[in-house]
Amino acid sequence: MESLVQDFNFILATGIFAVYLVIDALYAYYTLSVTKHHAFAAATSGFAMHFLLAFGVINYVGNYLYVIPLALGSWVGTYVIVRRESLKKL
Repeated sequence: MESLVQDFNFILATGIFAVYLVIDALYAYYTLSVTKHHAFAAATSGFAMHFLLAFGVINYVGNYLYVIPLALGSWVGTYVIVRRESLKKL
């Protein structure tokens, strides 16, 4: 466990947080696009989402502590998109 903490890089963790924020925002956008039958938007967001997923996988395989910023970024990304969509309906 000590070596995982010593190998933890906060700059990389910030990057993982940002990438997964974008990934989950894309996933929420993807889901909305599919339900609205917007094929091009759904396909493009799906492509970008899966392309970026590799970044996180490569990093948390080496150090599972990177799952923490990954999960936090995921939460924020989904929250922002769903919140934005709910405010549009007001």
